[in-house]
Amino acid sequence: MRSIVAGHVAVTATDFVELALGTPLELWLGVDGETEEERAARLAAAADILADDPTMPDRVSRVAVEVIEAYAPHLFNVSVLPLPTGRRRRGSRKGAAA
Repeated sequence: MRSIVAGHVAVTATDFVELALGTPLELWLGVDGETEEERAARLAAAADILADDPTMPDRVSRVAVEVIEAYAPHLFNVSVLPLPTGRRRRGSRKGAAA
């Protein structure tokens, strides 16, 4: 079965992400061995894209949260761990009035 997104064939998970972002992942993540000049050009291009679409980070974050909730909800299970005996939490002072 073929998946077509906006007229483009998406075969891998990376294809879907790139189609959702509208840019290749390498633009945001970089590539191994890139020179300082290549990195500067990549970051400048990314800054231009974000300047043209300032809501993009919010949309990407929302999609990431939805994917985590759907496929790895355990990542959101957070527990407060007890401190070792004799240690106080930051901001608490011994004998301070409550």
